[in-house]
Amino acid sequence: MDSTEFRKRGMEMVEYICNYLETLNDRRVTPSVEPGYLRHLLPSEAPQEPEDWDQIMSDVEDKIMPGVTHWQHPRFHAYFPAGNSFPSILGDMLGDGIGCIGFSWAASPACTELETIVLDWLGKAIGLPDHFLALKEGSTGGGVIQTSASECVLVTMLAARAQALKRLKAQHPFVEEGHLLSKLMAYCSKEAHSCVEKAAMICFVKLRILEPDENASLRGQTIYEAMEEDELQGLVPFFVSTTLGTTGSCAFDNLPEIGKQLQRFPGVWLHVDAAYAGNSFICPELKPLLKGIEYADSFNTNPNKWLLTNFDCSTLWVRDRIRLTSALVVDPLYLKHGYSDAAIDYRHWGVPLSRRFRSLKLWFVLRSYGISGLQHYIRHHIKLAKRFEELVLKDKRFEICNQVKLGLVCFRLKGSDKLNEKLLSIINESGKLHMVPASVNDRYIIRFCAVAQNATAEDIDYAWDIIVDFANELLEKEQHDELSEIMNRKKQDTLAQKRSFFVRMVSDPKIYNPAINKAGTPKLSMELPSPVVSRGSAPIIRTQSSVDHNSWISWPLAFLFNSNNEEKGNNVSLRFRHLDTNVRPSSSRRNSGAGSSPSPENELDYVNVQQHQQQQQEQRSPRRSPMVVRKTSATRENPN
Repeated sequence: MDSTEFRKRGMEMVEYICNYLETLNDRRVTPSVEPGYLRHLLPSEAPQEPEDWDQIMSDVEDKIMPGVTHWQHPRFHAYFPAGNSFPSILGDMLGDGIGCIGFSWAASPACTELETIVLDWLGKAIGLPDHFLALKEGSTGGGVIQTSASECVLVTMLAARAQALKRLKAQHPFVEEGHLLSKLMAYCSKEAHSCVEKAAMICFVKLRILEPDENASLRGQTIYEAMEEDELQGLVPFFVSTTLGTTGSCAFDNLPEIGKQLQRFPGVWLHVDAAYAGNSFICPELKPLLKGIEYADSFNTNPNKWLLTNFDCSTLWVRDRIRLTSALVVDPLYLKHGYSDAAIDYRHWGVPLSRRFRSLKLWFVLRSYGISGLQHYIRHHIKLAKRFEELVLKDKRFEICNQVKLGLVCFRLKGSDKLNEKLLSIINESGKLHMVPASVNDRYIIRFCAVAQNATAEDIDYAWDIIVDFANELLEKEQHDELSEIMNRKKQDTLAQKRSFFVRMVSDPKIYNPAINKAGTPKLSMELPSPVVSRGSAPIIRTQSSVDHNSWISWPLAFLFNSNNEEKGNNVSLRFRHLDTNVRPSSSRRNSGAGSSPSPENELDYVNVQQHQQQQQEQRSPRRSPMVVRKTSATRENPN
C-alpha cells in the first residue's frame, strides 16, 4: 500500500468508523458466539501471497464484528466507561504515523516533554498538591503515562519495597535480603482492585486485606490496629493502597483518617488509586472527594476511563520521583545520552523500556474539549446515574446498594443472591443490555454505569424498562415455582399420610376416621361383663366402649366389619398381615353350631360378628353380610 492508496483506504476507514459508531443501536451489545468461533472461520496459516484490501475489510464485518463486545454501545452499562472520542482517535493515528519509541529524552524530545507538560496540566485541573507537579519550582515529583492502573500500583509497590529494603539493610547489614523481604507487609481494603493482590504476588511480599466499614470505606483506625499488631509480630509495614472510587461500588476510603494514622509509621508508602473517580475531580464541586491527598506519596487516575481518551492512557503522579526511579533504574551504555542529568528519561519510571507517543491523544482531547467541555461530560453522566437511581427507588421491589456520588449505581432485587444472579443472567443473555455484578459487604449486587459518550435520558429509561420486564418475568416464574414446590410437598405429605393411615387408624380410629364419630359408637347390651355372648351355636361380640382391652380383636377391626345390610352371596376373603387372622363375610346369619370362645388359643373357632346398623351409612355403602373370622392356624375351612 503506497501513500496514494493509503489516502483512499484511510478515508474509507474513517467512514467505516463513523458508520460503526452511528449505527451501534442496530447491533447486539454482546456477541452471541462460543469460544473458538473464529478459529473455524480463518485459515490455520497466514496467507503466502498479498490479499485484496476489500476482501480484508469484508472479513472484518463478516467474521470479526460478530465476535465484538461493543463497549461504546448506548446499552452497554458494564464496568466503567471505555474512553473514546474522535480527537483521541486522531491523536493515536498521528502517534502511530510518527512511530517513535520514546524511552528517553534523546530518543524523541517532543515525546518526553509533551508528556511532562500534559501531566502537569491534568494534575493542576484535578487539584493535586504542587509537590506532584514536575515543572513546579522546588518540586521533586512529576507525572508519567502508564499502560493501566495495574501498572501504576505495581511500580509504586516496587518503589516502596526498594525503599523499605534499603532502610532495613541499613539497620541490619548482616541479615540476608531474602529474610528482610519476608518481613514486609502491604495493606489494602477488601474492596480494593485485584491488581493490588497481583502486585504483591509479583513483588514477593505479604498483603493483608482489611475489612471496610458498612459503606465499603477503609477507615484509619482499622489500618492503625492492623499495622500495630503486625509490628508486634515482627513484621514491617511498608505500603498501603487506598482507593477513591472502588470498582465494586465506587466507594471512597477515608483518606484523611488513614493519612493521619500513617504519620505514626514513618517510611510507609501511601498510594491512592482513583482510576475512575479521579477524572471527576476536575469539577470543583467534586474536589472534596480528594480530601487527604496531601498525605499521599503517589496518585493515579485513568483518562482512558472518564476523560474521552482511548486506551491505553493511565496517569501516575509521585511526590518524589527519585524514590520511584531508584527502584527501576537499569542504565546500559547504549541507552545513555549527554542530557541524562538535565532531562527526564521515562524508561526509569515503569516496567517497559519502549514507550508510545501516548501524550498526543491526551493533548488533543484536552485542547479539543477544554476543561469546561470535559466537566460538562462528567456532570452529564452523573445526572444520568441519578436518574437511574430515582427509577430504582420508585420500585419497592428493588434497593440501592451504594452511595451514588458519580456515574455508578449498584442495585438489586430484594431477595436472595441467587435471585439476582438469575436476573442478571437472563438480561445479559438477551443481548439487550450488558451489566456486570460485584460483591459488596458479602452481597451480590448488580452494577449499572453510564458509559456511552452521548448517552441520553431515553437510554436510561430504556435500560430500566428492560430490567423491570425481566424482573417481572423472573418473579412470576419464581412465584409459580414456589407454589408448585408447595403443592408437590403437600402431595408428598398427603401420600405419606395415606400410606400410614391404617396404622394410625388402628391406634385410634376416632382421630383419623371422622366416619366413626359421625356414625357413633355401637351401643349394645351391657348386661354381661364379657364382650362375648353365646346365642345358639355362634358367639356374638358386643362392640362397646367398655370392651375388654385384652380382646384379641381390636376396635377398628370391629368397625371395619360393621355393615348396614345383610346382602347375601358375599364371599370375599381378607387377610391382614399384622393380625394372624383371615376374614371373610358369611352368606347369612348363623345361629347354630357349638358355642366357642374367640380366644386364639382354640383352633377352628368361628366368630359370628353381628354388626350394628348405622342409619347415616345406608346411602353411601351397600349392606354386607355378617362376617366370619377364622384363625389362620386352622387346618380346614368351615364348610358353611
